[in-house]
Amino acid sequence: MTLKELQSQLLSLTPEEKTQAIQILVQSLSNTWQGIEKNPRVMGGDACIRQTRIPVWLLVSLQRQGASEAYILEDYPTLSATDLVNAWRYAETHIDEIEAAIHRQEAA
Repeated sequence: MTLKELQSQLLSLTPEEKTQAIQILVQSLSNTWQGIEKNPRVMGGDACIRQTRIPVWLLVSLQRQGASEAYILEDYPTLSATDLVNAWRYAETHIDEIEAAIHRQEAA
């Protein structure tokens, strides 16, 4: 998608959605994602929920398999609802990275 194609969609957003879009762009430019950490010494450098070894790709995979957020939170008591929101936002903006990680795990 080109910026020109995106422009009309951006202009049609509500003020709240525009604020969220700006936050996503700023996070992407600064490569910092609230609640998400990437450390080459933890889970092979995959994006993980902060201060855990729980990779975002795993949460996305669980969700695709039909796990509800309530089930995930029950199964991973160190996670909070905010952690899941951060994971979903990260996954939405790093689709190729998450798909590649899931594919690597399925092939292993």
